[in-house]
Amino acid sequence: MDIDRVMQRLNPAVAWLLRSPMHRLLDWGLMLVTVTGRRSGRVYTIPVGYQRDGDALVVLVSKPSRKQWWRNYRDRRPIGVWLRGRAMRGHAVVVAPGSPAFRDAVERTLRQVPGLGRIPVLGWLFKSREISTDGQELIVIITPTVLPMSVATAR
Repeated sequence: MDIDRVMQRLNPAVAWLLRSPMHRLLDWGLMLVTVTGRRSGRVYTIPVGYQRDGDALVVLVSKPSRKQWWRNYRDRRPIGVWLRGRAMRGHAVVVAPGSPAFRDAVERTLRQVPGLGRIPVLGWLFKSREISTDGQELIVIITPTVLPMSVATAR
């Protein structure tokens, strides 16, 4: 079973749930990112997993060759985030695999993840204790700021 294909089919339902009053069911580990294509200008919103690291949000992009959104952040660029029922804007950038910043982010993320493997049904997604540094995974660092309520509700 290809988990990426399954998740792609579930994305609309997950996005709906994250925007709903029931967002607490999923927002402990999922958020929505709104990406504007750097060449196409197309705007789209997708759910992604995240970990907090101080004021930053760390997104692990598994199997990046199969995904497109992260390519917009090879250079630091604006990004929209819907996190815990709140709209935010910020900047995101890909951290190069193998770099000291990548290794530091992986280490901090793995320290936060251990209990997730025990979650019923979804826990098997988090069983791995290692993240590859050979290009099989990427990390995107997002530094968001909360939008004023008038801007957030206008969406």
